[in-house]
Amino acid sequence: MKPHHNLKVWQKNIAYVTKIYRLTEQFPQNELYGLTNQMRRSAISIASNIAEGAGRRGKKEFKQFLSIAQGSVAELETQLIITVNLGYTADIDYLLNELDEISKMIIGLSRSL
Repeated sequence: MKPHHNLKVWQKNIAYVTKIYRLTEQFPQNELYGLTNQMRRSAISIASNIAEGAGRRGKKEFKQFLSIAQGSVAELETQLIITVNLGYTADIDYLLNELDEISKMIIGLSRSL
């Protein structure tokens, strides 16, 4: 098994990506290449950077990729808030709470390295 497959934060984020895809399926068609695409890319970027960092040889490199993943968390949080402001969805509290949990897991993993 690949090293990142064992990380709970990676596993949790993989499930979270699915939730973001399902949410964005409901967005207007004119957002396909805008907010929909950006949110999906941000969500995927979190898991991808965790995986890439875990695949690197050193702790310093891994921490750098975790930092990039944390940046993607902030991007996605911003995009989720924008979806509410635009009226595309009403209740994102559960998504924001889960994203906050992922963020805390990334920070904890980084500190443990």
